[in-house]
Amino acid sequence: MTPMSDVHAMLQQILQNHAAAFPGFPAQPTPASTSPDPVYQAALQACSALGFIAHDAECVARAWQARSVRTGRFAPTPWPDEPQDFGLQPAPRRIAFAPCPRQLGLYAVLPDAAWVGRMARAGVPTVQLRFKSDDPAAVAREVAAAVQAVQGTPALLFINDHWRQAIEAGAYGVHLGQEDLDALHPSDLQELQASGLRLGISTHGYAEMVRADAVGPSYVALGAVFPTTLKKMATAPQGVGRLAAYARLMGGYPLVAIGGIGAEQFGEVLGTGVGSIAVVRALVNAPDPEAAARALMARLAAPQRIQPESAP
Repeated sequence: MTPMSDVHAMLQQILQNHAAAFPGFPAQPTPASTSPDPVYQAALQACSALGFIAHDAECVARAWQARSVRTGRFAPTPWPDEPQDFGLQPAPRRIAFAPCPRQLGLYAVLPDAAWVGRMARAGVPTVQLRFKSDDPAAVAREVAAAVQAVQGTPALLFINDHWRQAIEAGAYGVHLGQEDLDALHPSDLQELQASGLRLGISTHGYAEMVRADAVGPSYVALGAVFPTTLKKMATAPQGVGRLAAYARLMGGYPLVAIGGIGAEQFGEVLGTGVGSIAVVRALVNAPDPEAAARALMARLAAPQRIQPESAP
């Protein structure tokens, strides 16, 4: 066989074995190749055909190539999910933030300190203040009020974005998006790590998971799993098939699934292997938020009938 026919044969094997796991995504243009390796070439084309955007297709193709070098052969299955093939930090991680519980349980993302206190008193184990304001004084007041609001409850409080105010107020942790993470100067990251605060990072695909791992966060958020109207997303909803693949790769971290997840979807989401689910509208839009919180926590605690799928 010529090298070109080798590439085509491997491409077809990958598609035949994995198309069913990642349904519903339109094919993406194949990005410019950065390696002549035939396994990489085949995987890059296959990942693009399966709907992975350019930097994620490149990331998985590199992992497929690394696995073939490590094992000495091309294998169309399983889908790559070994941390070493993606260049993730080996355990124990050299760079790592303070740990948080493996199971964060129901994770409520809330708009202000009043909501934070209300859900903490309702027994929600993990709460996040996502307070939007351009007024530094208002931000500082709201963060301090949220820290005060969880006092006397076991709730763990993360502050979205406003990490300096979180340090000053004595919050449990901070949650950063990829843009927030990229905006940090290395000295800022060192200051945040030295503070002892836990760090959660949002990810929306393979390249962002690799980026997050480089700083050793306390947990990794995976999403958006389903369509959400709360914020304009640069990436398409990832779906349960991708979520399961992400969970296999990032299993060394506590994982939080987020994005459009309602009570009826808890079973299939937990079945991917993630340990926690973040919700927004399911609580703040509920007629009785406390009752909604109890019902969602009961669903999280119930034995799951849907088991994690084995690697395809």
